Amino acid sequence: MRIAVFPGQGSQSPGFLSPWLSVDGTAERLAAYSEWSGVDLVAAGTEWDADRIRDTQVAQPLIVAASLLSWNALPDRDAVAGVAGHSVGEFAAAAASGILSEEDALRLVGIRGRAMAEAAAAEQTGMSAVIGGDEASVVSRLEELGLTPANYNGGGQLVAAGALDALAALTAEPPAATRVIPLQVAGAFHTRYMAPAVETLRSAAAQVAASDPRITIWSNRDGAAVGSGPAFVELLVDQVASPVRWDLCMASFAAEGVSGIVELSPAGTLTGLAKRALRGTPAVAVKTPDDLQAAAALLSASADA
Repeated sequence: MRIAVFPGQGSQSPGFLSPWLSVDGTAERLAAYSEWSGVDLVAAGTEWDADRIRDTQVAQPLIVAASLLSWNALPDRDAVAGVAGHSVGEFAAAAASGILSEEDALRLVGIRGRAMAEAAAAEQTGMSAVIGGDEASVVSRLEELGLTPANYNGGGQLVAAGALDALAALTAEPPAATRVIPLQVAGAFHTRYMAPAVETLRSAAAQVAASDPRITIWSNRDGAAVGSGPAFVELLVDQVASPVRWDLCMASFAAEGVSGIVELSPAGTLTGLAKRALRGTPAVAVKTPDDLQAAAALLSASADA
């Protein structure tokens, strides 16, 4: 079983869309994506600096747009038997699986980005990656500080979220055998601080039609496959203020016998996690159009491992 995965916020970098402009149809798609999301995605992906594309309301539609551009350019994508997205990447996964139209996915992610940016501005919060250590001990330390484990990324990585002073205390006194890395994000995503954004997105999502997926799709809620399109959209909404369980998604990949993973643009983070948590599973990161042939070769291999 070969699958495609779609990255989340933080995977973008200045100018990363530039190589994709040479792919047929990209200009037309980006024009439509920009209109639907309310962001000038061509400028954002080719001209704007790191600070401008770090802005939540820019980063989220930019990442989903890039993922869908590379998905549409992927040869042999009919060989993809399942999809999953990390955090905002779930919107790209929903479009790739047929749950949402590309238009609805981009409209919703534009609304999500603006609503989360507004929620983040209400209080001074942030996120930090905690690398290594014993997970139970790490979670216990976060609870002591009033922090939330927002992303269980697997591969020995957990992301803490909450008040900036509590994150500073975590950096000053980290759990044993860990490294704490502050993340350049606007707020405590996937926590109670995002509750106002949940309600905004819920109202918008109620206006879209969701179809049942054509292929397997796994949810960040608990790593389980979801067979109902409307149910998946509901999970998308709730996920804004709920922890991302990418570790459980990867556990499901292992249980299902996933034998190859293609990560769509802007790629690299999820294949890195897979190399640590799913050792021996072939994975290709599609960062530029030059990587498409390697991805196609993985998808078209004659037999599953």
